Amino acid sequence: MNKKIAEAIKKAGVVGAGGAGFPTHIKVQGTANWVIVNGAECEPLLRVDQQLLAKYPAQILKGLEAILLAVGATKGIIALKGKYTKAIDALKRKIGTKPIELFILDDFYPAGDEQVTVYEVLKKVVPEGGIPLKVGCVVVNVETLYNVARALDGVPVTTTFLTVTGEVPKAFTSELPVGLSIRECLTLAGVKDTRNKAVIEGGPMMGSLIDNLDSPITKTTKGLIVLPEEHPLVIQKRLGFAYQLKRSKAACIQCSFCTEICPRHLLGHSLEPHKIMRALNYLEPGQEVFKSAFLCSECGACEYICPMGLSPREANALLKQELGKKGLKAQASTNDPVPRPMREYKKIPSKRLIMRFALSGYDRPAPLVELKVKASRVAIPLKQHLGSPARAKVKLGDKVQVGDLLAACEEVKLGADVHASISGVVKEVSDRIVIEAETR
Repeated sequence: MNKKIAEAIKKAGVVGAGGAGFPTHIKVQGTANWVIVNGAECEPLLRVDQQLLAKYPAQILKGLEAILLAVGATKGIIALKGKYTKAIDALKRKIGTKPIELFILDDFYPAGDEQVTVYEVLKKVVPEGGIPLKVGCVVVNVETLYNVARALDGVPVTTTFLTVTGEVPKAFTSELPVGLSIRECLTLAGVKDTRNKAVIEGGPMMGSLIDNLDSPITKTTKGLIVLPEEHPLVIQKRLGFAYQLKRSKAACIQCSFCTEICPRHLLGHSLEPHKIMRALNYLEPGQEVFKSAFLCSECGACEYICPMGLSPREANALLKQELGKKGLKAQASTNDPVPRPMREYKKIPSKRLIMRFALSGYDRPAPLVELKVKASRVAIPLKQHLGSPARAKVKLGDKVQVGDLLAACEEVKLGADVHASISGVVKEVSDRIVIEAETR
């Protein structure tokens, strides 16, 4: 491991820019043969990674070379969809003789699931409960590499790139200050009235509904999707689990379609959502099958296929929470999973997914634009990442500049440093740090 690279990444507060936000300085402490860049961006409507690859190929390749050096890998592989032609052309012009190659993915969902990407690229299956390092690789997000490149120049993470789209006058993708309110992000897209509208943070499949539009964007926010309250996807996401369970008891026909299309099941993992639903329906105690919920990536493919409109994904998410409260967690398996023979024929075409969830009218460009946002206030959470919250290093009344350290992770804990995204005065220190710009 190259300690200087890891230290620069840690000092900049770099985390996985999508998903749970795993601290990147921890990820580069392993040793791997390959580094895979997950550029699939398979969630419908989101446009961040493909445009970053097209506009900033040099910076992303710089970040990738740093990760290669840090983990001792001999090859970097950028996995992206063939339809991202501008990104492919830009990268080909910059790669040259670097130990980096492109891997072209088909346009299917969920190509961006970490373990699916690993199998597509290397034809290796990550073991149950394991991580890609188990098969000799590290997987990183596109924007994470952009942030790594800046970290090497001493620039901390104070912004995030995100797409604002859906029922908005001006869909866009831009770099915005961490801690800016969701409401202000929507205003930038021309949304003046949010009545009878719902907002999904993240993608339409794995994202969640936002109840408080004054909550902030974070390092991991990649998309805000505005939809009408009566949109079927919104209605589906608003159904509580208690209602889902009642409906499942009445409607689940044990067709096993959810299992047959589950990406993790198709990789050979022992995840069978229809059996979990059956056990839930009859509330059978001590069901060992419940533990297999830990293998679920919550991609929502089961929701796409279920003829009764049920959500095994939500059931698995709740089970993971409840099992976690009891001190249970995913157990690594020593078995070598064998992909199912029909896997290649069970991939979900992206266009069909968009049609299935009535999103065709919102599948439009969201161009990467530079917005000169002068935020008057930001609320920066101390926990924007997997692990423990950072510990505040500032107090009320302190004056800070953009990039100043606000909170630091403790050496013995998993976490990431947090920095000021605007200059101003600290107005609140709690589980978040509020900064207000000084008025002149």
